[in-house]
Amino acid sequence: MNPIYKVANAVDWITVVLFFSMVVLALGKYLFQGRFLNFLILPFNNRYVVLYNKKGQLLNWFHILLTIFQLVNLSLFIFLIQKGLLASPAESSITVFFTIMGVLILFQMVKLLLQYTKGFVFNTLDLVSELMFNKISYLNYSSLIMFISNIILVYIFEDSKIVIYTALILIVSINLIGVAKLLKNHQKAIISYFLYFILYLCTLEIAPLVIVGSYLKD
Repeated sequence: MNPIYKVANAVDWITVVLFFSMVVLALGKYLFQGRFLNFLILPFNNRYVVLYNKKGQLLNWFHILLTIFQLVNLSLFIFLIQKGLLASPAESSITVFFTIMGVLILFQMVKLLLQYTKGFVFNTLDLVSELMFNKISYLNYSSLIMFISNIILVYIFEDSKIVIYTALILIVSINLIGVAKLLKNHQKAIISYFLYFILYLCTLEIAPLVIVGSYLKD
């Protein structure tokens, strides 16, 4: 009887990343069930922001878990966009993924620091906290779309441009809903601190989009 050799293939790193993000999401749902249910209806009902938009909520464990989930899936989604639309090389793909994640983490930390610095200078720390919580909450919600899209792009329709563009439209739409509700709920405060708001838009919202757009164009 001749021996039969079986080769066990290594687990794909993208599968590990997706599984990790799913565990983080499940942990958030298990530990904060009521809060998670309110979070699921965020674009349709602002109850989540109204209930939990209090001082220190950026450091709440549920918010931290959802932000980790968002960073992982946003990094993977950007990686898959590069792979699907820009035909980036597959060599050292895991290195590219962690580079993207590192840049995103650094960017969000610097952005948060600048936000609070401006809040301190203009004496608007409470407003800054509310704006950041609202904006990150909607970005975290849109990461659910990223998660589903990542699964489809990896296991069902690999590098599908239709899936990528559909996901981008949904992600942008969700965040635009968040911006619209933010402007509606804080219009008086925004008018009072109009200079701060213009500086915020120019330095922390518009400038990054211009940089990313220029990079993709090149």
